[in-house]
Amino acid sequence: MQQSLPRFIDDGEVICPSARQDKGYIVVNIAELQPQAVWEHFQTLCEIPRPSKHEQQLRDYLKGWAELRGLQTVVDAAGNLIVRKPATPGYENRVGVVLQGHLDMVCQANAGTEHDFFKDPVRPILQDGWLVAENTTLGADNGIGVAMGLAVLANEDIPHGPVEVLMTLDEEAGMGGALGLEAGLLQGSMMINIDTEEWGEFYMGCAGGVDVNVTRDYQTTELPAAYAVSALSVRGLKGGHSGADIHLGRGNANKILVRLLRELQAETDLRLISFSGGTARNALAREAQAVVAYPQQDAAKVAARLDAFQALLRFELAGVDEGVTMELAAASASQVLAIEDQQAILAALHAAPHGVKRMSQRVSGVVETSNNLGVVRVEGGKVFANLMVRSLLDSGTWMLAREVESLFGLAGFAVEMEGGYPGWAPNPQSPLLALFQQVYEREFAAKSGVQVIHAGLECGIIGSKYPDMDMVSFGPTIRGAHAPGERVEVESVGKAWQLLKAVLAAMPERR
Repeated sequence: MQQSLPRFIDDGEVICPSARQDKGYIVVNIAELQPQAVWEHFQTLCEIPRPSKHEQQLRDYLKGWAELRGLQTVVDAAGNLIVRKPATPGYENRVGVVLQGHLDMVCQANAGTEHDFFKDPVRPILQDGWLVAENTTLGADNGIGVAMGLAVLANEDIPHGPVEVLMTLDEEAGMGGALGLEAGLLQGSMMINIDTEEWGEFYMGCAGGVDVNVTRDYQTTELPAAYAVSALSVRGLKGGHSGADIHLGRGNANKILVRLLRELQAETDLRLISFSGGTARNALAREAQAVVAYPQQDAAKVAARLDAFQALLRFELAGVDEGVTMELAAASASQVLAIEDQQAILAALHAAPHGVKRMSQRVSGVVETSNNLGVVRVEGGKVFANLMVRSLLDSGTWMLAREVESLFGLAGFAVEMEGGYPGWAPNPQSPLLALFQQVYEREFAAKSGVQVIHAGLECGIIGSKYPDMDMVSFGPTIRGAHAPGERVEVESVGKAWQLLKAVLAAMPERR
């Protein structure tokens, strides 16, 4: 039963007048959170579906919204939306600024959750000062950044020089919008990317990357007589961002399930029927399932081995991903993979790299090169796997990508490199970075931090097209991006908005 709350108070401030309590959680009208100037736009982004490669509905809505306010809009050849707002009176001679974010979001839902990301709105709750989507991704990555850009466009009380808000498409599924951005289109000389997830930290560099897609055909044979058919599944992993969380040592359901299948092969005549694991290239695989067959007489042996393997994994992943669960359920099939194909496919997936390859020797504590075995599909006579390689060094990206290519080539796979994008080289002498640090200290009476992130920001790609553009990335505190349970700290959104307004007002004059 819902209990009405006349006010929801956070440190003495009313942050949502119409909040109510439901089963211990605070249910909110997002548009009433403070600062309302930002949250009302995030509400819009929660209402309009925006999976990668399907952002047109949202983009067209925002284009119309901007034009109703008399703002200039441009949709480039890649489909990116640029909205231009003139300087406020007295700021006409200030440096032009580009505020940049991406419209799409990673769409992930827990097993058993009925949510259609192409139709259903995201419905978060307020929990302990965080806005949370419990069973799906929230889209704070990068909806909060876009909402801040829209808030600048809508607000007439913020002093600023010429502003462009660049809203790109397809960031999460291959950086397609940034890769297709036209050179010479942007007018500003400084860019603020609002797509990082640690309040109080300013980012001055990021990893580049490339997708390695591998495919292979396989043959099938009849299911042997007196064989049981079962679905083996791996669930309960935390998942997360394949760049920002890769160093945490969390489990990868694809790698875990392949390892289990290889171990079962050593104990029984295991035959593979299908495999499905992971849903996104840039998310750590949380769940995977394989349909397999084995002699009926070995059913007890298989079940015992599954229990032992689950206990082993929980021991190995203690303190990191100890919620991992192995399940065995009845299934049906009439065909199995030819044994030669099965051996080659499982061996290649087992040997495929996943995780940190090398730590940076230039930036202490930062991953330099990594790989994520994000998606695996074995069905209908075809194998597909996606491996996302990242590195702070472009040479590191291609070194590891070629290693992956060689490995799968030996197992008879066709290999395609797709969506390669450059990293963003750090510039510690950035005038924009210095301005952010000065304004932060003035506004919050504290020192800020500076980081390089092992994730793909669009800054590197945009910087390759606009080599003289000075760039900084920042944002509020977000946890669990790319996985169900993604959340954003409400208080940090208010602080990020305060900082953005102050930085825009402090922009230097053009020389």
